[in-house]
Amino acid sequence: MARAIRFDEYGDVEVLRVEDVPRPVPGRGQVLVEVRAAGINPGEAAIRRGFLHERFPATFPSGQGSDFAGVVAELGEGVGEIAVGDEVIGFVDTRSSHADFVVAEAANLTPKPADLPWEVAGALFVAGTTAYAAVGAVCPREGETVVVSGAAGGVGSLAVQLAKLAGATVIGLAGEANHEWLRELGVVPVSYGEGVLERIKEAAPDGVHAFVDTFGSGYVELALHLGIHPGRIDTIIDFEAAAKYNVKTDGNAAGASAEILRELSLLLDKGLLTLPVARVYPLAEVRDAYRELERRHTRGKIVLRP
Repeated sequence: MARAIRFDEYGDVEVLRVEDVPRPVPGRGQVLVEVRAAGINPGEAAIRRGFLHERFPATFPSGQGSDFAGVVAELGEGVGEIAVGDEVIGFVDTRSSHADFVVAEAANLTPKPADLPWEVAGALFVAGTTAYAAVGAVCPREGETVVVSGAAGGVGSLAVQLAKLAGATVIGLAGEANHEWLRELGVVPVSYGEGVLERIKEAAPDGVHAFVDTFGSGYVELALHLGIHPGRIDTIIDFEAAAKYNVKTDGNAAGASAEILRELSLLLDKGLLTLPVARVYPLAEVRDAYRELERRHTRGKIVLRP
């Protein structure tokens, strides 16, 4: 037997439970991975609460989780380039990585760099590929200025760095507790809240060229008030505003590939990118992990360790 996170109805963290389940068996083209770390994400909390039922309905009993890193435990038929014992980073779209074992398509795995910590590798997929796609959607260029909302969160903390790597000046919207950390990354910190429009204009007297919204709550409208063209605004959360104003919504679905995951893992391994991990919880404390996540004040990622 193995353990997996399950829930039988939409609701708050109390619907989550750790359940004993049969050890999964990989099918053709699939790999069984013993999970060493698995990131948790705001989208999973929204799905569990039923907020995304029309876009991503749950089928009960439902599992959870897309991100993971671990050790290959068993190969399905037809898998030839991966060996039992390999350390890998991967993803699933079956909501099943918050578990002791996960079955993944072999094509959705990439080798884990030897020196990359498990908790960083296991938290990389959703935040990393979302940030990669969102930054790519707004096309930051050398000498331009980009604003990122939620700049200290899981996606935002990577988006500011990827925009910096593209040569842009980056303004990160975050609480004051994260300002010094953003400065260490070479990001210009600006506090969110009342008066943020004026503070951004003060920080960017020559104007802002692009905006990546990882938080919602009116930032699409704020970007438009800054005079940014809709084609250079990307939100990963405010789909209603995106439809209304015809701005982009590139995120995880646009960046979900083992190739991009590999590229990001190598940037982390070379020290060109950093992924902060706020806290690691045992699998059995999944409710506490999501309670912390849903406060929306975490720097970087929260991770489960089976």
